[in-house]
Amino acid sequence: MNRGIAGSLLLAAVFALVACGDDLVEPPDPDPETVVLSFQGLEPLSNGFHYEGWAIIDGAAVTTGKFNLDASGVLVDLDGTEIPGGAFQTGANLGNTSAIVITIEPAGDIDDDPAATHVLAGDVSSLAADLTVGAPQALADDFTTATGSYILATPTDAVEDNENSGIWFLSLATGNPAAGLSLPTLPDGWAYEGWAVIDGTPVTTGTFVSATGSDFAAPFSGPLAGPPFPGEDFLVNAPNGLEFPTDLAGMTGVISIEPSPDDSELPFTLKPLVGAIPADGSTGITYEAANNAGAFPTGTATIQ
Repeated sequence: MNRGIAGSLLLAAVFALVACGDDLVEPPDPDPETVVLSFQGLEPLSNGFHYEGWAIIDGAAVTTGKFNLDASGVLVDLDGTEIPGGAFQTGANLGNTSAIVITIEPAGDIDDDPAATHVLAGDVSSLAADLTVGAPQALADDFTTATGSYILATPTDAVEDNENSGIWFLSLATGNPAAGLSLPTLPDGWAYEGWAVIDGTPVTTGTFVSATGSDFAAPFSGPLAGPPFPGEDFLVNAPNGLEFPTDLAGMTGVISIEPSPDDSELPFTLKPLVGAIPADGSTGITYEAANNAGAFPTGTATIQ
């Protein structure tokens, strides 16, 4: 066979193979505009509050869409309609996204700026990101080193037979009241809140930002001043279904991290400390809360 003819046939075969390969393998989209979100442990928001995703591109925040979750954890739009596959069509080129941030936005939000309440975030690598509370763009701490102790006491009244009806997040380990909580400083958009879960009902002990000093409310305490630490006596103004004074032995003490402003009067999903109060719990004893940071929500973001 003539070398020229043979060479032409070989080139034709090569081009045919390349053409077939092009049919089978599509080149990557040079301008990806879709982000797919998935979450584990993230809870629905109420009262019109909602989540919003943000792509950080050249230092600027570009919205990827507002959403909430239903009771089954499925992503839905603000009308409650399922978002198929958790995919958000942004209409923006996301190819240079450096990070994905998830915020909590207040009811009626219509602006183009992210709220201060950043709940999950993660750096983007190969068009994907793992979203965590501890990311620098979120709360900047994973709370795995948080510790807490508490006592049962009712220092805000002069009655001595109801001491198990109050919980104070302090320590008596040295004989004198001292800070019982070791918690990181929260960024803007967040506050701590203490709780006693009484017969299944969470009852607030008040919000606070520091382990020392009183918290910001005393709705159930007596007329006397309490110690300068977060806590509450459950003596008056019992919520519906409960009676005060009560006995907290066998109940649960909780420290949560709440969005500020808050979407609900119930504890938010971030609960770094949970203390199972012993069934034989009594006043004057320092009890330790367990670290619960392993139960924090996580997520993934994939840019397509």
